[in-house]
Amino acid sequence: MTSAEISKDMPARPAAREADEGARLGLRLTLPAQLLVLFISVFPLLMQLYISLTDWSPLSGLGWPRAYELWNGFANYVDVAGDGRLWSALGRTALVMVVCVPVEFLLGLALATLFADSFPGKRVFYSILIMPMMVVPAVAGYMFYMLFQSGGPVNDILSSLLGMPVTVAWLSDPMLAMLAVMVADIWQWTPLMFLILLAGLVGVPEDQMKAATLLGASPWQKFRTIVLPRMKTIIIIALAIRVIECFKIFDTLFIMTGGGPGVATETISVYIYKITTQDLIWGYVAAIALVILLVLSVACVWAIKRMARKERAA
Repeated sequence: MTSAEISKDMPARPAAREADEGARLGLRLTLPAQLLVLFISVFPLLMQLYISLTDWSPLSGLGWPRAYELWNGFANYVDVAGDGRLWSALGRTALVMVVCVPVEFLLGLALATLFADSFPGKRVFYSILIMPMMVVPAVAGYMFYMLFQSGGPVNDILSSLLGMPVTVAWLSDPMLAMLAVMVADIWQWTPLMFLILLAGLVGVPEDQMKAATLLGASPWQKFRTIVLPRMKTIIIIALAIRVIECFKIFDTLFIMTGGGPGVATETISVYIYKITTQDLIWGYVAAIALVILLVLSVACVWAIKRMARKERAA
């Protein structure tokens, strides 16, 4: 090695040592917080897995550390596969998801397209538009519970429009009750979809849009060839967030219908709540929750990997 090479290598070694020391210092400083977060995340999951393999419940007379005395192996998971009420609740949850998410996406995209341009009073309308998202879901549920009463504002408006008395029992009819729940969900969470999609629209290069306009492209052509490819990742993220949140719908629905009439609006969250607080079969509840967690995790990982593959290909 020549003297020139040695002189070039000498400054690099202290810099590398300083980087290593900085990394070790950072690890020592953040290690307590990392261990705490790991404990908070992992311990409940391991405890839930442990309980799901037993018949333990608060009425068993045993503390949860002694749940092994009621060990049943994978019996709870076998029961999950044959629970008709559970699968019906999953079907109703999927129905809410299939209806609400596309409607929220289309409304959010239309509003985001409108608000991407400047117009008088934009800030005022923007504030009004995102207001439903700020309402506590339980409060929103009570609002729509009052709106859809037989003598509520919805029937009053329909009576005025039709010129005849309308006394529809919205929350007592199985089909209408589910429709009312969907309307409440769309009202509250369309603003979230709007905000996410508006952020994506703002990031579309303006020069490309102007160039397409000069070349005579129609609005649909500009959206299909410029906007949509650049917003693909944002759209997938927005849809994934709402799909997961629809799967967890509880507050608004429970305040409005309590899962009724009967079990007509009983989603998976309401079903789990009922068997947790009423039947107190916590081992079975833990098994259901783990199965749902596994399914949603696999779906999210699949969507993220597919999105990454498409980005690499692009």
